[in-house]
Amino acid sequence: MIELDRVGMVYQTVSGPVEALRNIDLSVAEGEFVSLVGPSGCGKSTLLRVLAGLRPASSGDIVVDGQRVTRPIAKVGMVFQAAVLLKWRTVLENVLLPAELAGLNPKRYRDRARELLKLVGLSGFETKRPGELSGGMQQRVSLCRALLLDPPLLLMDEPFGALDAMTRDDMNIELLRIWGEAAEGGKRKTVLFVTHSIPEAVFLSDRVVVMSPRPGRIAEIVGIDLPRPRTVETRATADFGARSLAIYDILTGRAEGRPAQPLQALG
Repeated sequence: MIELDRVGMVYQTVSGPVEALRNIDLSVAEGEFVSLVGPSGCGKSTLLRVLAGLRPASSGDIVVDGQRVTRPIAKVGMVFQAAVLLKWRTVLENVLLPAELAGLNPKRYRDRARELLKLVGLSGFETKRPGELSGGMQQRVSLCRALLLDPPLLLMDEPFGALDAMTRDDMNIELLRIWGEAAEGGKRKTVLFVTHSIPEAVFLSDRVVVMSPRPGRIAEIVGIDLPRPRTVETRATADFGARSLAIYDILTGRAEGRPAQPLQALG
């Protein structure tokens, strides 16, 4: 599904070039859930934007579904930390926005939009405005919007980072439920998920990509073989704790015997 070959990214700034990414090699299989973790400023969000074709890579090749990425790709859904809903539009109208932007008749997607809203527990909120919703509800709307056109690839950039801990945990379970239910009707979506939370990455993922400080490189890829479906109880298991600690040790340098970085450096 996704192949990154020696991908690099250099920004030009007034004070000179800044190397954000260096020699990123990564393969992601169709239907796989992969999270990216690393220190603040290590290029996690940049990597998602390069992958989506929103920013051209400075070097290397990016291939998605057999096609080399040289411009923004159509078959992708994106969810950001801020829900970015249009406040003057209703919930249903916000979910239908991708159809309008793609030049499609939004009326043909109304039933699907309502089905998605029902799936995330927002049936009955179709006529509400974003200002009438909580942060968690707004992110549910944002997720529905990203899923409207049924993209095979979902890119998520800290989508739950601004939520309180309990709502965040609920959204993690909601996301996995949607991802898992998609498999029952066909193929699971491929998901790349950026987060600063190690427990969140372990809970959600098949693999966790641990990135180094800038210039961002892949320090290590950790497989997460915890059984699915994952539940609240998963977080209390010894295996969950062991994998979280292993990633923490890589991020802080303890896995290689280096002095530990302060926690704030991890975002």
